[in-house]
Amino acid sequence: MSSKLTGVGVGPGDPELVTVKGVNALRAAEVVVVPVMDTGERGRAEATVLHYVPQEKVVRVVFALNERTDRGRREAAWDAAGERVAGLLRAHPTVAFATIGDPNVYSTFTYLAQTIAELVPGTVVETVPGITAMQDLAARSGAVLTEGTEPLTLVPVTAGAAVLKDALNGPGTVVAYKFGRQAQEVAEALRETGRLEDAVWGSALGLESESIRPAAELDGGPLPYLSTLIAPARREGGRGGKL
Repeated sequence: MSSKLTGVGVGPGDPELVTVKGVNALRAAEVVVVPVMDTGERGRAEATVLHYVPQEKVVRVVFALNERTDRGRREAAWDAAGERVAGLLRAHPTVAFATIGDPNVYSTFTYLAQTIAELVPGTVVETVPGITAMQDLAARSGAVLTEGTEPLTLVPVTAGAAVLKDALNGPGTVVAYKFGRQAQEVAEALRETGRLEDAVWGSALGLESESIRPAAELDGGPLPYLSTLIAPARREGGRGGKL
């Protein structure tokens, strides 16, 4: 009988934003894997999961979540994590992997699923969608993501501020993920493209350390790595102007 690996999106941090289907998947799995950095500190996914399943059901697996420069070290960490999860799948028919946000949006689960397909052939892989940081920030800040025929562009600033600037020069709303370490470059890109005034950024959404502020207040100082930015589309013509 094939084992099953389910990637469960547990949202951006607020435990109330885990879907009913997500909670059911976490509780139905024999083991719930949570990714942690090699520093050993509790991650956002683990903190959320523990609202719904007991600690003894949770298995912490180290991923190189913060490794951006040393590809060899990153690949070795992925291989080790894959072997650890493969061992769990051989011992348990159902394993869930909790990931912040959505498992199909810039998630570590993507790489894990590829590795498991090689290590444990026949494993059934499924995903349960989760609420993303951009949705949560839009709700908490009042920013409207899209109207009418507007496009929506999502950019990870780890790809470089130039990629963000190109998106800001285009139409529609632009969302930037993981821009905390490049906050100054992001602020400059917003100013240069005339998109600063209505933009908003947020971090630690739904947590005690939550911060949601106008992007105009970006001063180039360091921000949390998982900061999110929304630069709404330029809207003219009143209600329904983009239909």
